Amino acid sequence: MTEPAIEVRALRKSFRDHQVLRGVDLTVDQGTVFALLGKNGAGKTTIINILTTLIPADAGTARVGGFDVAAHPESVRRHISLTGQFAAVDDVLTARENLILMGDLRHVANSRATAKELLARFGLSDAADRRVATYSGGMRRRLDIAMGLIGDPSIVFLDEPTNGLDPEGRLSMWENIRSLAHSGTTVFLTTQYLEEADELAHRVAVLHDGCVAATGTPAELKGMLPGDLVTFDFHDERDTRAAMEALKGDFDITRSETLALTVATGGGTARVAEIFIRLRDARVEPVDFTQLIPTLDDVFFSLTGGAKEGPQT
Repeated sequence: MTEPAIEVRALRKSFRDHQVLRGVDLTVDQGTVFALLGKNGAGKTTIINILTTLIPADAGTARVGGFDVAAHPESVRRHISLTGQFAAVDDVLTARENLILMGDLRHVANSRATAKELLARFGLSDAADRRVATYSGGMRRRLDIAMGLIGDPSIVFLDEPTNGLDPEGRLSMWENIRSLAHSGTTVFLTTQYLEEADELAHRVAVLHDGCVAATGTPAELKGMLPGDLVTFDFHDERDTRAAMEALKGDFDITRSETLALTVATGGGTARVAEIFIRLRDARVEPVDFTQLIPTLDDVFFSLTGGAKEGPQT
């Protein structure tokens, strides 16, 4: 059996009197994209900092690339790269010079060729010889992530990788992340965009109150919520009441303040069809209907007890 790329057990961390992590358990398989979600202050960046050997844990164990992060931090560092929330690039140098310098520091065989390939991969070739001080925030972000890939690390940590990117830049970054996983690289990312986790991640964990509230594939997490709700809009109060009368007893119905009913179908197309048959028999024709399919946003709100808050850390 293949050893996990990352394995965390009972991880705890406090800052003074504030307990950030209260016993976190995580397992990340090799060559997969793993997304960690959570509100501001949930401890996502703290977990990344522990896994990348930047800070020690108070208790528990963490293994990255087969090495204990506390006992063998240098071995861990040889197998990973970290791109934080803020670009760590040299403004005085050009993009090409930044990449060549990083390649030399990591003893890459041909730093110049590696820099050229990464510049093309991240859409920076045309600006390769401009000083980074002239770059936009999105360009700096792409360069920062490109620098993290020098040396072909087996595990890549990305803290908010698409923060500051425009829609086109985000889609391009998604393709790069998929390419990394396809090539066998493990990607551990945090993101404030839940659709990003849904789109990219093989597995997702939701961090809440210092613990992992749930973990699974995006489909498994969405399966935790009722996925059998249909909302009907009606012409007037008479039709709305007639629909309620036709469906009551066999269906769970919720009436909103408007002329709408939300019906729990119980799952399956046959039950949905039965609703329409009953409405037809009652001579009630809805204006419109919508099937409500759970999203990761719904799961997140359900597990964390409220709406998502701005950029997460």
